[in-house]
Amino acid sequence: MNSFYSRQELVDLGFSSVGENTLISRKASFYGAKNISIGDNVRIDDFCVLSTQKGQINIGNYVHLAVFVSVQGNGIITLEDFVGIGARVTILSSSDDFSGQSMANSCVPDEFKDVKDADVTLKKHSIVGAGTVILPGTNMAVGSAVGALSLVNKNCESFYIYTGNPIKKLFPRSQNILEIEKEFHKYLEENNL
Repeated sequence: MNSFYSRQELVDLGFSSVGENTLISRKASFYGAKNISIGDNVRIDDFCVLSTQKGQINIGNYVHLAVFVSVQGNGIITLEDFVGIGARVTILSSSDDFSGQSMANSCVPDEFKDVKDADVTLKKHSIVGAGTVILPGTNMAVGSAVGALSLVNKNCESFYIYTGNPIKKLFPRSQNILEIEKEFHKYLEENNL
């Protein structure tokens, strides 16, 4: 048995859309698949969980979700082209109120909770190190990078490297990947890929 779903099996799972050349582990879990769109040349590894009942998860092209990644919530989560997500990263677009002014957890009816939903976007060429948590309402600009075991609780500027809990801006990241991307697209075109 193949460890990745076949093209037809992916279609049958009921995603909003699924691109070509997409490898998704049979050990990954999806909740609210009708609200999940997946681009071309995407790989989703074992034990990933993508869950959105009221929101959306939009995954671009050439995106990799490493083992044990969790993407969930009722906001809109967007992973643009060439995004890389390390093992055990959690991306949240919803959060319970922790103040004690309301109840919390998924088993409690909505009228007793105060859940905050906020969109999360990881722009093109963003990369996230293993074990990082990305909180609702945060955005990573083009080419931003976050080191392992970080807490992303604020927006990341384009082509900067961040790390820590909570994150701190360290130093600029090379923009050379934009030139490499042009070469990559040229290669694809020349080889009819």
